[in-house]
Amino acid sequence: MDSVPISDDVIRLGQFLKLSGLADSGAQARELLEDGAVTVNGADETRRGRQLRRGDVVMVDTPSGSVSATVA
Repeated sequence: MDSVPISDDVIRLGQFLKLSGLADSGAQARELLEDGAVTVNGADETRRGRQLRRGDVVMVDTPSGSVSATVA
């Protein structure tokens, strides 16, 4: 699990997916969320604007397995 530092107190989920490399683009981030492939702290999440804080864990299910990153 990667730890990805943010500069502010919060970051939106769509932005974090791109920053962490879990999504290559905003369009891919939207697709992952629409497909139900994203969880935040173990709960399914579909809102691109969901605000994340330090310590939140984001996990994405991919065909090759799950990948995750922590907001730092």
